[in-house]
Amino acid sequence: MSKYVAAVDLGATSGRICIGHVESEQLQLEEIYRFSHEAQNLNGELFWQWDYIVEQVIIGLKKAKERGELASIGVDFWAVDYGLLDSANKLIATPHCYRDSRADKYFEKIPKELTAEYIYSRTGIQFLFFNTLYQLAAEKNEGKLDQASKFLMLPDLLNNILCGSQSNEVTNASSTQLLNAQSHDWDWDLIEKIGLPKSVFPPLHQPGSVLGEVRGFSELDGIPVVAVGSHDTASAVAGIPLSEDGCSAYISSGTWSLVGLELNTANTTAETFKSNITNELGVENRIRFIKNVAGLWMLEESIRYWRKIGLNLTAKELVEQAGKLKSSGVIVNARDPKYTKSGPIPEWIAQDFKDKGAVAPTTPGEFALVIFESLADAYREVIKELEDASGIEVKQLNIVGGGSANELLNQLAANATGLKVISGPMEATALGNLIVQLIALKEVKDLNAGRRLIANSIKQKVFMPNA
Repeated sequence: MSKYVAAVDLGATSGRICIGHVESEQLQLEEIYRFSHEAQNLNGELFWQWDYIVEQVIIGLKKAKERGELASIGVDFWAVDYGLLDSANKLIATPHCYRDSRADKYFEKIPKELTAEYIYSRTGIQFLFFNTLYQLAAEKNEGKLDQASKFLMLPDLLNNILCGSQSNEVTNASSTQLLNAQSHDWDWDLIEKIGLPKSVFPPLHQPGSVLGEVRGFSELDGIPVVAVGSHDTASAVAGIPLSEDGCSAYISSGTWSLVGLELNTANTTAETFKSNITNELGVENRIRFIKNVAGLWMLEESIRYWRKIGLNLTAKELVEQAGKLKSSGVIVNARDPKYTKSGPIPEWIAQDFKDKGAVAPTTPGEFALVIFESLADAYREVIKELEDASGIEVKQLNIVGGGSANELLNQLAANATGLKVISGPMEATALGNLIVQLIALKEVKDLNAGRRLIANSIKQKVFMPNA
């Protein structure tokens, strides 16, 4: 049997387990298991279905093991969320979802008290209401940190379950807004000023570290657990065949659209601060110089809205409907924070149109077209901000992730930005996860070699701006 590496890839609405191996100078990827999940509203607070997620991951890994020998397992998740462990290594409470509102007041309070400029100069992280910094401040206020021995980001919380490790991987830790942008270690001065207990912050590890071996799961026992870019965007960026001249922008397109460049060093200048651009760590200590845009969450939340009123539409159907329509020429600001939250997004769009004195969309297809055009314009704005802050002239745009299959949005992005758009791989996150494991196993030399391997293994599509 072939020897495989297994990628556990968890997104905010679904999870999957994939396996991969190198054959004939190509990286072969196979999805083994997929499951859906969503945050649960319990007494007005949003929580993840943590026990269910863990259960499904184990089922998927056992199915992967049936396909052949697993040389390693790597885990990636979304950013900022975490679990608190007590001294007996038990969860104090079910992990909250980042969209929960409990941290909102601290998002307003802390940057005023310490100054936003101070926080940014040390961390280089975009100010977002759900950052771990503000979540932990809420936990402190609720007394939960008094009970905690360690806090682990969700991928490392799962690694803890698999192999007992108690450390956080740096790419995801950088999303907390508590990591120093220059030292790549916890910013102890900032942590002290916020009043968080230093004792709960575990050591950090790099992608490619072997964390231990699986234990307590019968047929999975003994399989090495390898740290990958555990922030799913870090894995996604690792899986993008970027041009090596450094002039490619990228969008990891999914629930969120993360628009970025890859830099060698963090950029925490006053100009960058004003633009609210984030500097998150990537694989090989490369910097993900990015901004978050609401992304296809706008469409996903609209689909849920329509479902409640009896309209059962799929994303594919909405793309098809939108593609047949003529643009009204009116868009909304997809960068408005309200479009990142749960709620009646079609109603918000309609209100924005009315506020502009424009005729609001009426059909789901019309709303979908507005969403896609608004996202494309947001991409244009953000790329210009990234260029201005970095001094890099962007020559092409790589779009990866599930959203890269949306050819209408890809074409609208090319039109709005004036750039050649290259779509794919759709499975960038899983591929990046696998590549880091293969580097750790010394089957691939480094990240550049891994990206060349990916480029040799996939089909990409080019979208040129319409004249």
